[in-house]
Amino acid sequence: MLTTAVMGAVLVGCSSGNGGGSAHPSPRRTDAAASAKPAEPAEPGKPGKPGEPGEPLTDKVRKAPTLAPGPGGLTPVFERAPKSAAKAEKTVALTFDADMTADQGPRAERGERFDNPALIASLRRLNVPSTVFMTGRWAEEYPYQAKEIGNDPLFEIANHSYSHYAFKSPCYGLPLVAKNAMAAEVDRAFAAFKKAGARNVVPYFRFPGGCYNDAALRALAPAKVTAVQWDVVSGDAFATDGDAVAEQVLKGVQPGSLVVMHCTRSAAPVTEQAVRKIVPELRRRGYRFVKVSDLMRGA
Repeated sequence: MLTTAVMGAVLVGCSSGNGGGSAHPSPRRTDAAASAKPAEPAEPGKPGKPGEPGEPLTDKVRKAPTLAPGPGGLTPVFERAPKSAAKAEKTVALTFDADMTADQGPRAERGERFDNPALIASLRRLNVPSTVFMTGRWAEEYPYQAKEIGNDPLFEIANHSYSHYAFKSPCYGLPLVAKNAMAAEVDRAFAAFKKAGARNVVPYFRFPGGCYNDAALRALAPAKVTAVQWDVVSGDAFATDGDAVAEQVLKGVQPGSLVVMHCTRSAAPVTEQAVRKIVPELRRRGYRFVKVSDLMRGA
């Protein structure tokens, strides 16, 4: 199963952490309480002055909890629920990266599917609140699905950049975003969600590949987002055994855990199968599923 996780990280660039060189890193975390003042991501086209937020995108964005900035105003990083809150109730957040890079359009035209409607249908059928970290390019390719997910109260859409390019190098062979273009990558993705008609959008950002450093956190500060990592790697990327993926998740989950999975049919074909095993078993163990916003809120 470790091999599965490593291969998924290398091939998809979405199952690694801060260092960008290991399948099971420990992402650097900002241990700060949720801020009472919500973030206001800049609306693309209305960036405001440097260091100042632009217009918020939606009411949902304004209402979502965020973490206070880190030292020197760095973008804060959230990995899992604080241990004090986790002890109060057994909650877990399943998150799904909807990956599509800016240059994968030709592959989509040839029939490759970067979406996974069956997974979304199963999450609805099982009534599992979830957070989908979506790239702007994915929202452009599947605008109807982005709108449908983004208007279903069961889900919330978070930002996974526009292009799914790296914010730190090396990062599993992903092209590198220039430092002065990093905040624009976030803004452009938010703009794609808005254009698709998605409303349940939260001011959270997941680094492609999980790769970041202080320079990236500093470059994202004007976007007023909270970076969201994870503490449980599912290993679903390019996996062919759904039971093995489920077993890996079930082995790693603890109260307050945040699980990273994928909503990309071609790159993670057995995720839906794994979810159908994970959900009932965790419920049998007394877990309650929540979105990242609820986990951050300490629900």
